[in-house]
Amino acid sequence: MEEKALEIAQEESVQRKSVVREYAEALIYAVILALVIRTFVVQAFKIPSGSMIPTLVSGDHILVNKFIYGVKLPFTDTTLIHFKEAQRGDIIVFKYPEDEKRDFIKRVVGLPGDMVEIRNKQVYVNRRPMKEHYAIYRDEGFLPDSASTRDNFGPVKVPSGHLFMMGDNRDNSMDSRFWGFLDERKIKGKAFLIYFSWNGEDHGIRWSRLGKLIH
Repeated sequence: MEEKALEIAQEESVQRKSVVREYAEALIYAVILALVIRTFVVQAFKIPSGSMIPTLVSGDHILVNKFIYGVKLPFTDTTLIHFKEAQRGDIIVFKYPEDEKRDFIKRVVGLPGDMVEIRNKQVYVNRRPMKEHYAIYRDEGFLPDSASTRDNFGPVKVPSGHLFMMGDNRDNSMDSRFWGFLDERKIKGKAFLIYFSWNGEDHGIRWSRLGKLIH
């Protein structure tokens, strides 16, 4: 009886160890999968300001497709596999040129080779006025010493491998008018979905924005 009881106890111990091992392996695989997805496929970001109003508002939580333009070597700007170029109108997340530890989000206005000019707040690309249903102008005294640059700019030619970026809230956006062209290697991905939105002033969820596609 004692030997049988000992055998049963040993079997139960082995089973417990097996279950613990299975859970540990599952957790490790889940962490690895999450890291792979975050590094190569999709990453979440929070919108901290109103520079992309009305498309995106402060408190929006968005998903960014990191796979759409290509696959990069982790933790570098080196592209391993290139899929497609950014298009005019794409809303992209990128490393802020003046501080790469910070992420910015803006809309692509000018592509490599484009001639970009702003006259009295109207954007011209290759001498043609852009029709921008998404753009708004709310003069809140943003950068008063740079109003001329904000409302009248260029013409400038976008160099190869670079983009001209602007926020949809044109009078309240720190963008290519102030810090220059964006190196395409600094792109992190294209924004495509609002999965959550929190109104900090009313302390409530903006239900109408959940699941909204970004374009």
